[in-house]
Amino acid sequence: MTPPSPAPEAEPAVFRRAAASLRSVLDGPPPRPELDLEEIPAPQRLAPYAAALSGSIWRDDDTETASGRLILLYDPAGRDGWAGGFRLVAYIQADLEPEVAADELIGQVAWSWLLEALEPAGFTGESGTITRAVSESFGDKRGEPSATELELRASWSPTGDELAAHVAAWCEVLASTAGLPPAGVAAMPPGGGGTRR
Repeated sequence: MTPPSPAPEAEPAVFRRAAASLRSVLDGPPPRPELDLEEIPAPQRLAPYAAALSGSIWRDDDTETASGRLILLYDPAGRDGWAGGFRLVAYIQADLEPEVAADELIGQVAWSWLLEALEPAGFTGESGTITRAVSESFGDKRGEPSATELELRASWSPTGDELAAHVAAWCEVLASTAGLPPAGVAAMPPGGGGTRR
């Protein structure tokens, strides 16, 4: 039986501040217009205290191209491999274009997106995996095109309890895996160069 979530007033003040910082992204417009964010129930078995967000990137035709979760964990006693009591866990799943999926370096590239996005936020003890999965159709489904997905699973310890920059970094990586240009850069028009908005 899963233990009940602690009442907010029973949560340590340091966790309440960090969770409020995580949720602060929900108070205004999303970091990108293509991005839908919401708070979701956090897993209860990973740490005594937790909070979580989910995000989805949508194309103009209402097709979801990437989705993910960002989970804040807090254990006052700390854990092996954590730098302090906090740990952030990120999961991102995105559809890949065939030419992108064929690039043997896509895993390294996606990992570099994460590290570069996190640099301004302050982090340590990062770890993770990146998986490419190819789905091929056979039999009665043989006419359906192959699909390739990228899955990024990562965790890191923030160097403080202000987490808005970590949420912004996760959102940016979510957008990058969906094939969107960096924030503030317009998509390249046919025959033209990229321009800043």
